[in-house]
Order: sequence, then C-alpha cells, then structure tokens
Amino acid sequence: MLNTYQINAGAPGPQGAKSFWVDLLNPTPEETTRVAADCGIHVPSRESLQEIESSSRLRAEGQVLYVSMPLAIQDDATGLVPVPLGLILSPQQLITVRFSEVHAFADVKARVEKGVCLGSAAVFAALIDGMVDFSADMLEKLSRDLAAVSAQAFGRNGVVPPRDKRFTHALRESVNAVGMAGDQLSRIRESILGLQRIVGFVSEATTEWLLPELKSRLKTARQDLTSLVDFEAHLSGKTQFLLDAILGFINTEQNDIFKVLTIVSVVGIPPTLIASMYGMNFHDMPELSWRWGYPYGLALIALSTLVPILWFKRRGWW
Repeated sequence: MLNTYQINAGAPGPQGAKSFWVDLLNPTPEETTRVAADCGIHVPSRESLQEIESSSRLRAEGQVLYVSMPLAIQDDATGLVPVPLGLILSPQQLITVRFSEVHAFADVKARVEKGVCLGSAAVFAALIDGMVDFSADMLEKLSRDLAAVSAQAFGRNGVVPPRDKRFTHALRESVNAVGMAGDQLSRIRESILGLQRIVGFVSEATTEWLLPELKSRLKTARQDLTSLVDFEAHLSGKTQFLLDAILGFINTEQNDIFKVLTIVSVVGIPPTLIASMYGMNFHDMPELSWRWGYPYGLALIALSTLVPILWFKRRGWW
C-alpha cells in the first residue's frame, strides 16, 4: 500500500512527486518502481533491509540518507524472522518502507493529516519519538511481567506449596513466561540498538540542514535510548537470574523425588531379606517348629522396616 503526504493540505495526496512523506506498507513491485521513478532514488527491498552490516543499514548518498533497523515485533507470516523498517531521509522528502503495522505510524499520520507535523525531518523526528516511547512501554510491561514471575517464585505466599501436584505445573509456566520475556527482550534490544545507531548517524549527517529544534529532539531521543539500553540490560540480567532460580527449584524438586525413591528402596531391603531367608523352608530352621514363629517373622519384618525409617527421620532425610 502506498500513501503520500503533501505540504499543501497536510493530507494524503495523489501519488507523485512533491510529497514530503511517502509511506510504503508491504509495497508491490509496481509501487516500488513508481516511487523510485518519481523520487529519483533507489527503494530497497525487504532482503536488503534485513542485512545486518552497518554499511548496509547506515549509508549516505549526498544529502540522501538510507537507514534501516529491525522492529521489536513478530510477523505472523514469517514467524521468527525479524521485520525490517527502512527510512530514506532527505531535506525535501522522507520515504518509509515497512512490512508490518508499526505503532508509532498511526499517531504520526494523524498529526500530519491535522497539519501539525509537516516536513520530512519533522516526520522523521516524530517517528523516532514514537518508536522510543513504544520501546519504553514494552520494557515497562516486561518489567511488570518479570516482577509477577519473581513474586510467584519468591513471594512469601507462594501460588502453591512445594510437593503439591500443581507446583510442577506452576514451575513450567514460570519457565515459559521467563523464556518469552527473554525472547521479547532480545527483540527490543535489537530494535533499540538500531534506533540508537540511526539517531546518531542522522544527527551527524544532517548538521548542515536540520533545524535546531529537531536537533534537540534527536539529542533527547538519543539520551532516552541510552537509558533504555541500560534498563534492558538490567531486565536481561533479572531474566537470567529468574531462569536460573526456577531451574534450581526444578532440580531441587527432582532431587527430592530421587531422595524419596532412594529411601523407599533402602527401607524395603531389610524386610525383603528377612522374608526371603525364611521363605527357603529348610528342615533345620528352628523357627518352623515354633508356635509363635509366624508372628515372630512378621514382627521382625515390621521392626526391620521401622528402624531405617526412624533413623532417616533422626538424620532429617525424611
């Protein structure tokens, strides 16, 4: 889909030149060719936007800047493949190439249509501000989610007591929640670092023609991104800590199970030995002729069972 925005009314206009913002969403080859011909630039493909080299993501051709970054979202069509975002910025025009809906674009489009945000650099700064705010919101949500998992794992009033049959299910849910948080943090970090490189590159490459107000906004965005990187590093450390702790709980639960099985097997050995000895039925066994021989054998089996149990309890192993 191709949308163009012109200075005259600040609203979508006919496809063609003199538009300060051209937005390409899942563009067709025909739309890409048309924009390239009208604007006199090369519109990158999705494959080229997914390249990870710095020279591919940040480059300048005169006053035209080509920048790209991965988005902190997951495309349902491609699964785990990162969704790229490309921006082509010049003093007269901004061209955005994207393959998924981006939260910041809707707000910026509404402001452009109201005539509040006009000009390629102004739209670029507004998009950067929106994506920074969205990244911050996602980090805040992940922080709350991790706090909930932490409270479930270490809270004074746990969700379920240990050795409850629901305890294992709760641990599995916690591992799944921490794993999803780690995956989202990885995506957010990649997006934040991409934004950080873009803002730094554009700030240095547009010193001659960028307005002071927009320079100040980009400087503020750069500072915000630095703080977000630090906060993301903190959340990543917390995620790793929670994962290690929950896996430790799982290992402890497994060790308790093996300890119980070991104790049961040890407790069962003496009575099995006694029963097997008296089950041989030799002729010279004096207990065979006793009147109380059978109760004696049963009592001896019970005693051989109770003695190991009491010993384990005294040692604190039971």
